[in-house]
Amino acid sequence: MFNGNFYENIKLWLSLRNRLEQDEDPYKSVFNFWNTVPTSKMSIDPYNRDTWPDPWEMIQENDYCEFKKLLAISYTLQLTDRFSRSDFGIHITLDRDKSRYLYLLSVDNKTISIYNNIVGFMNASTESQVQYSELSQYS
Repeated sequence: MFNGNFYENIKLWLSLRNRLEQDEDPYKSVFNFWNTVPTSKMSIDPYNRDTWPDPWEMIQENDYCEFKKLLAISYTLQLTDRFSRSDFGIHITLDRDKSRYLYLLSVDNKTISIYNNIVGFMNASTESQVQYSELSQYS
């Protein structure tokens, strides 16, 4: 997806954000965009906010683990007028059935995952590990 230099990648990302302003299904569009970016191995500590890049650092680094993709989705939505007043939160949960962590983003009254779907926040097999409800807001 991001094959250009930093400025070309910023333009591509801006184009997505502009399209989301009037998009009939902005969640689907943002997922489709970020799910085309290759997923790398974990490159930040989800439990340590000091390791989280800001949106522009993320585009510069051009390396996206599962958690960074969730941050990218959050940043993309936050930087639109449409979602600029929305409440964002990140939930790190453990899915005991699948023995893996799930990274969920809450946007107002929806909880969504990086896997192109809107999900319920918890089910019988998930256990909350940490919740970040006061995220840095970008606008």
